[in-house]
Amino acid sequence: MHLTLRQLTIFNAVARHQSFSRAAAELCLSQPAVSLQVRQLEQNLGLPLLEQLGKRVFLTGAGQEVFRASRGVAQQLQELKQALDEIQGLERGQLSVAVASTVNYFAPRLLAGFSRRHPGVHICLTVTNRQGLLEHLEQNDIDVALMGQPPETGDLVAEAFLPNPLVVIARPDHPLTEARSVPLEALRGETFLLRERGSGTRSAMERFFGEHGMTLSTGMEMNTNEAIKQGVEAGLGLGIVSLHTAGLELEMGRLVTLEVEGFPILRQWYVVHHRGKRLSQAAQAFRDFVLREAPRDLPGGNTSPARAEGDMPGTSGIMRRGPTQGRGQQRQGSTSPGR
Repeated sequence: MHLTLRQLTIFNAVARHQSFSRAAAELCLSQPAVSLQVRQLEQNLGLPLLEQLGKRVFLTGAGQEVFRASRGVAQQLQELKQALDEIQGLERGQLSVAVASTVNYFAPRLLAGFSRRHPGVHICLTVTNRQGLLEHLEQNDIDVALMGQPPETGDLVAEAFLPNPLVVIARPDHPLTEARSVPLEALRGETFLLRERGSGTRSAMERFFGEHGMTLSTGMEMNTNEAIKQGVEAGLGLGIVSLHTAGLELEMGRLVTLEVEGFPILRQWYVVHHRGKRLSQAAQAFRDFVLREAPRDLPGGNTSPARAEGDMPGTSGIMRRGPTQGRGQQRQGSTSPGR
């Protein structure tokens, strides 16, 4: 029997994700390269390991056996890599980071700052939704994740590093922008563009309105913040998004935030790793960098808590824009998210 560690590693990723494209994204490889390695592994073993029905990939009986063996090999390789990284220090090394799609609005800035300090560290970035992040953490195939509120479980270590205000966004000509204060009840008749179920933003929004005995009218469900912002600009309804995702549109006057009672809902961004994870020097250095630098350098890092979920409302430090201000102007004492 002839096979290589590379083939086993790639097959392990395909089997876990049941997808060639998602495995390629995780491994920072092209999809054809992943497919080629799996075909060569099947040829070397003389047995089919996968079968594809439509876009889904399933393991054959032989594939299940190889997958079980590959998981043990992958764990041993990970431990070996971490041991070697520690010997090499931060002159070389690998860092695998997975981030929520909303975090990706500022993650490149964080990674760029870390890379300037540690240019010898090779970084692999994966952008996915909340469920994908939890799967990566469970599989132990990343070093750290940057995400919203993680589940309350003893398996994860989560440390808050940056406030994440959720705001209501609207077109500048929306009637509610005329009000300096919008009662929560005024939203009952509005149509909202919402993130998909299971997203952190959607869960926080549903929890907030549930506490106030309200259910919003859903116009559309969208799986990206970009789609929500574009839909709001097009007049399809209102949106609730992280302030970090809308800085450019607010600066350009294409969107405004509404002064809604109880908003912003202030959540937090967390740096997370599995409790049993043995962090390499590179991963430990990145975790320390995020906790130290994000509050100083990222938009909103110096924002005073406005409204934690379940607490009393307030607006300290959160920028508000409305038609009475004009484009490019702010009320006295407010803070721009883009600076």
